[in-house]
Formats: sequence, structure tokens, C-alpha cells
Amino acid sequence: MINWIRNVWSAVSTVLQGMWVTSLTMFKTYRRPPFAEVFEYPEKPVPVKARYRGFHRFDLTTCIGCEKCAVACPVDCIYIEKSKNTVGKGFRIDGFAIDYTKCMFCALCVEPCPVDCIFMGSNHDLSCYSRDGCVVDYAKLPLQTAWGQTTLNPAAVSESKVLYEPVWVKGEPSPFEFEASEH
Repeated sequence: MINWIRNVWSAVSTVLQGMWVTSLTMFKTYRRPPFAEVFEYPEKPVPVKARYRGFHRFDLTTCIGCEKCAVACPVDCIYIEKSKNTVGKGFRIDGFAIDYTKCMFCALCVEPCPVDCIFMGSNHDLSCYSRDGCVVDYAKLPLQTAWGQTTLNPAAVSESKVLYEPVWVKGEPSPFEFEASEH
């Protein structure tokens, strides 16, 4: 009988010690300052680390059309349309599309590029209302974005859906053309 009372006492004291440690830890969480930061996202971009792999940056002027990035892609989300250059050697890029519904942001397309025309950017948001907005054709983007001088944003992607020819064929529309077509 004494052995049974010792076992009960040991079990009850162990449970009480555990509950005491748990309650102390629980009340300490209410006394510490919050560790979460609040970001004002649309107005200020969220800070990202230097090695963050966001949406791609692509420089259309240096791409030679070797398709090494498309071959290295494990999910086949890079689609390249090219035609033989009429002047000189090489190819002209007519379309360089990345389907971001399939892309897993592994950066395996960046390493095999011999001219470093594709690299991972720091943009983390490409909001769109349809799956069509997630397929980005870098050859049809506005010039600043297509040449890798500005980051990819949803407004630029929606503008690229309006242009039906590559930027070097049609050229970037001037603001006066937009005003004339609206009236």
C-alpha cells in the first residue's frame, strides 16, 4: 500500500511540476515584445534577402536563343520562339515565355545561360485574376522590362497582353498613340 501511495504522489508531483513550467512559459510570452514586423505592402515593397529567388529578370538584348535555359528547366515552363536572323549570324527571339503556374523557382535555368541574360529577380508578387496572366512573354513586355532595367510587375504583364508583336517589330507605343486610340 505504501508503494502505491508513493507512485501516486510521484505521478501527481510530476504533473504539477510540468504544469508549473508550462504556465511560467505561457505567461512569459505575454511580457515579451512582439517579434513580427508589419509591412505596408502595396506602398512599400517587402524587404527580401540577397539570395531570394523571385520572378525572373530577363535581358532580351543579350539573349542568343541557345535554349539552354529551356533544356535545363525540370518542369518545362520556358517556351522560346526564335527565327533565323536575316542579317548576320544567330537567331532573333520572337517569344520568350515563362509559365509561372508551372515554375518552381529553382534557378536551374540561370546557371547554363552562356551570356547571363536570365537571372532571378527580387520581385515576389505577380498578382493576376486568371491563369493567362501567369504566362509572361518577355519579348512582348515594355522595353524597360524586356531589357531587364525594371522589375516585372502585374501592370507590365497586362500591358504585354495588348501588344501582339515583339517590341523590336512594333516598337514601344508612345503615350500619344494611347490617347489617340482612346478617343
